[in-house]
Amino acid sequence: MGTNRYIYVPRRQVIRGLLATAAFGATSKLWTGCSSSPNNTASTEGSATGTDASPSKPITIGFIYNAPKDDYGWNQAQAKGAEAIKNVPGIKVIEQESVPETKEVQEVMRNMIDQDGATVLVPTSFGYFDPHILEVAKDYPEVQFFHAGTLWKEGMPKNVGSYFALIDEGQYLAGRIAAKVSKTGKIGFVGAKPINPVLRNINSFMLGARSVKPDTKMQVIFTGDWSLPVKEAEATNSLADQGVDVIAVHVDSPKVVIETAEKRGVFSSGFHSDQAALAPKGYLTGTMFNWPTIQKQYVEWLQAGKTLMNGGIPHQVLGGIAEDYIRMATFGPAVTDAIKQDLETTKEKIAKGSLKIYTGPIEDNTGKTRIPAGKTYAVTAPELTQIDWLAEGVSGKTS
Repeated sequence: MGTNRYIYVPRRQVIRGLLATAAFGATSKLWTGCSSSPNNTASTEGSATGTDASPSKPITIGFIYNAPKDDYGWNQAQAKGAEAIKNVPGIKVIEQESVPETKEVQEVMRNMIDQDGATVLVPTSFGYFDPHILEVAKDYPEVQFFHAGTLWKEGMPKNVGSYFALIDEGQYLAGRIAAKVSKTGKIGFVGAKPINPVLRNINSFMLGARSVKPDTKMQVIFTGDWSLPVKEAEATNSLADQGVDVIAVHVDSPKVVIETAEKRGVFSSGFHSDQAALAPKGYLTGTMFNWPTIQKQYVEWLQAGKTLMNGGIPHQVLGGIAEDYIRMATFGPAVTDAIKQDLETTKEKIAKGSLKIYTGPIEDNTGKTRIPAGKTYAVTAPELTQIDWLAEGVSGKTS
């Protein structure tokens, strides 16, 4: 099979890591208002090259985060993936937090390989990929690198692969909830940068909201980077001052946005992880990455002797609701039983494929048709990676 096509993985290393002489190393105003992978013939008793595998030598997998693991955001979600495989027999997990997206991450990766015997690395931040993962991967062709994103492309090192949970469907559901709770029909959104993943997040949230209330409006404020707490607080306050009554978010850690919205008496919709504890009154729900599903699948492949290099592990592992790669967070008190039932019904339609959220006609906020009538895209469609526009009803600029 072609290694550059998108792969769906069903819901539910033994690798050639030659290190030294080892065979492998293994408050207030609103509350009252309310895949198939290719067959692989490698034996589970040896690596892809036939090297004997010793049960006493586990597969060591190194996870690297660009912030603390308890950030209520991206890193906390990734750390849950690591946690899910720590007790798997034959697997050893090592972790390092708060590693900058600089050459420092290269040193961390090299140390994990040379000193800790890691034969699989999971550097989780987008900024780690190019050039850092790509450079280190060339120097360690027997080590596998799994990166959280969709950045791997044909022609890149064969020992590098990407995994990602496509959040569009979850954000569509979160948008429906926001529209049902909102009294003003005005939603705010705090985003880091106007890049494709963030724009898809915004647009799918808006498409969900407008599927309930077609006249819903959204104001977007971009802070300029993934972690700028002061600007995130300023953006949230600005949106509250403009009269929005629900604020959604896409930054590395939604903590500041969620807490600030709570102080202002504004509902919030989270992202990455569950932030319900931060806003007991105003939190609605959030779209969460369910990384344990993916990490457990990787472990199954690895322990079966499959690798990126021998074609046993796909270079792109993508999925959404049907694959159990995303889930909804805790529901807040404003989410009624009727809203929850609507969510379950809509989610089932999405999982079965009878509802596809990118179904034309869809216009951008300048009136230009972006997806014509009669055209439908699955969330895995490559065309969606080209989205560089904001949907109809969204106020904001992409440049």
